[in-house]
Amino acid sequence: MSVQRILRERFCHQRLPDRPVGLESQYKHLLELLRRTAVHGESNSVLIVGPRGAGKTMLLRCALRELLELQEVKQNVLQVHLSGLLQTDDRIALKEITRQLHLENVVGDKVFGSFAENLVFLLEALKRGDKSSSRPVFFILEEFDLFAHHKNQTLLYNLLDVSQSAQAPVAVVGLTCRLDVLELLEKRVKSRFSHRQIHLLSCMSFCQYLDAFRSELALPDDFPDSKFSQEWNLNVSELCEEKSVQEILQKHFNSCKDFRSLHLLLLLALTRVSVSNPTLRAVDILEASRMSSADSKANILHGLSVLELCLIIAMKHLNDIYEGEPFNFQMVHNEFKKFIQRKSHSIHNFEKPVVIKAFEHLLQLELIRPVDGGVCKVQREYQLMRLMLDHTQVMEALQRYPQCPTDVKQWAISAFG
Repeated sequence: MSVQRILRERFCHQRLPDRPVGLESQYKHLLELLRRTAVHGESNSVLIVGPRGAGKTMLLRCALRELLELQEVKQNVLQVHLSGLLQTDDRIALKEITRQLHLENVVGDKVFGSFAENLVFLLEALKRGDKSSSRPVFFILEEFDLFAHHKNQTLLYNLLDVSQSAQAPVAVVGLTCRLDVLELLEKRVKSRFSHRQIHLLSCMSFCQYLDAFRSELALPDDFPDSKFSQEWNLNVSELCEEKSVQEILQKHFNSCKDFRSLHLLLLLALTRVSVSNPTLRAVDILEASRMSSADSKANILHGLSVLELCLIIAMKHLNDIYEGEPFNFQMVHNEFKKFIQRKSHSIHNFEKPVVIKAFEHLLQLELIRPVDGGVCKVQREYQLMRLMLDHTQVMEALQRYPQCPTDVKQWAISAFG
């Protein structure tokens, strides 16, 4: 239980690392920028740019944690966390800023002419008792690029304007995965941005990835049972030397180098550790890899009825006959009836309403989709569709399908062969 708790906290990012691995220079740069705002009252703006899972949020959280260990910073600095996915317009964003700064009572029923007036009033309200200086505020904007789609980019303009004009000590930190984010900004917004960017681009080698695998699974030195801890860590080192494990890790490394995908793999492997199986084995890593790379659509196919599988095979036949052109229900139904009459002795001749119901179920599962997006008002039997599955997904489902009739398999082979 202790092993499960410690490693799950690590893999689910519930506990931050002591220092970001491989991001020392970026960490030092960000920490210094935030420190200058928090301690010296210097306004700043910066963008943290990198692919999803590269560690942008983790880097920021580590910097904030170290900064807030200083007593003077902890007492004075305020943080406002916004997300482009949640604050979809400036009105919602301003309401959230007011809430996070605990200024609902100050604002009250006041009416402001513009966003800028409201923001300035909020920052004025943060002045200390002697009214000589304001408390530093960190504005952290997750999914920064989405704020560029707000009307006139008013939020970005006013935040960056405040940070540039030194009206109050403000640090605007944007996190984004778009390298071209500056091209999205209007000229007036771009001119108020400091153009500081911290890039988190992975240049990890496979040896470093293997070391990360080892260190992420290793138990800490202060683990209560030192004997078990040594045995566990030795087992992890031996796993890293196994050829089968290295092949699995190489495959994951080639497809995705970020720590998020590695943590998912390790979390799935960890679920197989129990009292009866107290150490990780190569087979656990193999099964975790299979689960993490499982095809969701192929999994849906395993739960279909034989009739629904037959309709999918009929669609594939139509794709071959008409060279990928869209089809409608009537064409699929005719192809299915031909199969029943000529080749099948095990499939019941279903009534048309039952077949329509099966067809609509495939549509609900998004295994097929309307060509026109479902906008045109066409009789449902004649609405054009496309199949959203490929050869391998259907054949794998047929191989795993329990008690699949032989003539259906043979029909599929003729369609997919």
